[in-house]
Amino acid sequence: MRLFVTGGAGFIGSALVRHLINDLGHEVVVIDKLTYASSLSSLAPVSQTSLYTLETVDICDVPAVEQLFETYRPDGLLHLAAESHVDRSITGSRVFLDTNVTGTFVLLEAVRTYLAGVGKAKAGVFRMVHVSTDEVYGSLGPDGLFTEETPYDPSSPYSATKAASDHLAKAWHRTYGLPVIVSNCSNNYGPYHFPEKLIPLIILSALEGRALPVYGDGTNVRDWLYVEDHARALALILERGRPGETYNIGGRNERRNIDVVRRICTLMDQMRPGGGPHDRLITFVADRPGHDRRYAIDATKLESELGWRAQETFETGIEKTVAWYLERQDWWEPLRRGVYDGQRLGLVSA
Repeated sequence: MRLFVTGGAGFIGSALVRHLINDLGHEVVVIDKLTYASSLSSLAPVSQTSLYTLETVDICDVPAVEQLFETYRPDGLLHLAAESHVDRSITGSRVFLDTNVTGTFVLLEAVRTYLAGVGKAKAGVFRMVHVSTDEVYGSLGPDGLFTEETPYDPSSPYSATKAASDHLAKAWHRTYGLPVIVSNCSNNYGPYHFPEKLIPLIILSALEGRALPVYGDGTNVRDWLYVEDHARALALILERGRPGETYNIGGRNERRNIDVVRRICTLMDQMRPGGGPHDRLITFVADRPGHDRRYAIDATKLESELGWRAQETFETGIEKTVAWYLERQDWWEPLRRGVYDGQRLGLVSA
């Protein structure tokens, strides 16, 4: 198939593009406006193949997006383009509204126009997967899991804009019959992760002997999903998912933030013992405003209907991730030095 992947130069998007091309043999057109969190070097493993095309386009640009559909006539769309860092949304929410809400609207309308003109045969096989987050559900207590029926209760500007985009996708399915499928994933980690997020930030700060910041008391819980497992899930949802449905994607790997940081410290002690013990660098800092206490995904629907299973446990995935960052200074150092050097984001005055 010929597929559009918006946000394909980002962390999850690039993992998906590599999987679609290298493992499944699909033709992929990456649509990305190349913001600070994009990295074309993440696409280097596929960039020389004939199956890869890059279009540097902002998904809010209506004429440009419509032209892409006219030019390439895709068989499917996986929509991952989004502003995604909660801390940045706290102090600069407008760009989140623009990309996450308006950009999704533009794509939905472009798909609607496109399918009206391609004939029943092509329109019948086309699917759009709208990729979202478990943060739209808000915060869990000590028990229970997010299911596809959990009411939305977003806490941050980021999660509110993703919730809005989910509602748009579902409304365009119900009103116009667009073949849209929504996915909501738990926290991703793995290779090529932009250094502002928790796991790469801790790895690189530990490597440099810098303080390892942990928000609040460190007991906030996240369900960790290895990014390549997520990529496999998205490809499967595109192929076999039912339009109008939602699929939750989670690794069944709940960990407290402090335990994640301590595990990274232990791995760093093993792989780079010269800087150890690394847990001496752990520093508790003021909590993030509106910080949800716990996320945990029930992925039963995806597992039972489509046969997906996460292949990586947290233990295997985090070891691979730490080793990758230690080996790939060529990838992260330009970002660390020129784009984001590890400073605290999302601070607001009292």
